[in-house]
Amino acid sequence: MAEEEPMAEEEPMAEEEPMEEMAMPGEGVSVNMARADWQSGYFQAQVYKQMLEELGYDVSEPSETELGPSLAYLAMAQGDVDFWANSWYPGHNSWWAPELPDGSVVGDHLEKVGAVFRGGGLQGLLITKSVADEYGITHLDQLNDDPEIRAVFDTDGDGIAEFYGCQESWTCDDMMQSMIAFNGWENLVQTIAGYDAMFAEAVAKVEAGEPAVIYTWTPTAYITQLRPGDNVYWLAVENVLDDSNPLGLEGGEEFDQRYWAGTTDPVELDIPAEQCPARANADFCQIGWVPADIQVTANSAWLAANPAAAELLRSAKLSVVDVSLMNVEIQGGRDTEAEIAELAGQWIADNRATVDEWIAAALAAA
Repeated sequence: MAEEEPMAEEEPMAEEEPMEEMAMPGEGVSVNMARADWQSGYFQAQVYKQMLEELGYDVSEPSETELGPSLAYLAMAQGDVDFWANSWYPGHNSWWAPELPDGSVVGDHLEKVGAVFRGGGLQGLLITKSVADEYGITHLDQLNDDPEIRAVFDTDGDGIAEFYGCQESWTCDDMMQSMIAFNGWENLVQTIAGYDAMFAEAVAKVEAGEPAVIYTWTPTAYITQLRPGDNVYWLAVENVLDDSNPLGLEGGEEFDQRYWAGTTDPVELDIPAEQCPARANADFCQIGWVPADIQVTANSAWLAANPAAAELLRSAKLSVVDVSLMNVEIQGGRDTEAEIAELAGQWIADNRATVDEWIAAALAAA
């Protein structure tokens, strides 16, 4: 029997050196972001904050710099704010027009980045369904033109019909004033006040079957309380505001609502007659507002200095449905900063594979 050869002694394995963590492009970089002063923009602001933090950026709390458009674009142009995720175009294009002390204009220092969602900002006027059915109201023009209908919406007896419009400085207030002037609606006035208070009044009236017309938009939880085809309808308009700027407002030419942004394609919305009665006698529902492209706007110099952040902002796209559902949660009571951050973190976790693709693209651009 052959002798077994002695087993060779195993050499001790060399200890693996610990892998160095990859330096993230945002390390040591502070980012000052803002958010809009309407609640439906809070969720997406927090999502963008947390995604940038994954790249190592030190991002301020959006709630610390809550602005309306009149101040937000000026702050970004001056470099006081780096970006926000709450632009509504084409309406907000008007805020690019003001001149700065150095002779440049606000828009010279800004860039539109990516698309939070394209065409997702459906907006228009809603009317109490039962009242519209009773009086055959399909168009906003009827509140101005028909004395019987006008009297129904005249709450103070001055012969002028009223409707709930927009909060001051949100841009939609100026756009609505321009629509009134453009159409010569001398018997119609927009109520401009705090939006949530106006909305609460409108909901109470609608639920009681009383006359109410109010401006609203998606994606929001508002549309879960005033539900087109259920308790309200979308109102149409006879004539759509063009670029004539009837009030002579700075940047008012940008209030043109005839075409999809950047095109000459007319806005012809496929809203069914059950939600927009004017559609019964037309090929489409003409509610007089371009569905907005909701986008990020950022300071151009900041984007150039932070290519990873710029690529992330260009790549990221959210779902209108997801944002609407999150707004339902927020309006339902999960509205503290911690709760909104939790909702944003959960959305990122639920969409981890997609977010990782955006993060990878950002790292590649660094």
